[in-house]
Amino acid sequence: MSRLLRLSVNGQSVDVPAGASVAAAIAQATLHFRRSVRGTPRAPLCGMGVCFECRVRVDGVAHVRACMTPAVEGMQVYTDG
Repeated sequence: MSRLLRLSVNGQSVDVPAGASVAAAIAQATLHFRRSVRGTPRAPLCGMGVCFECRVRVDGVAHVRACMTPAVEGMQVYTDG
């Protein structure tokens, strides 16, 4: 059985298995990760760090690619979606 990690996405507690990405945690809380410059909701596209559509703020650091970042216990993640 996989160990669960608890992190916060936009202030909401989310549990994910150890080894999951931040993108997997966000997907449990919301469909949209950010907004385009025109205000259109955006979500991950490629899932491998190429498209940059999954950029979020993690522990105060902006523009983190959620699909490439492993979830860590206690992380504070914020989207603008």
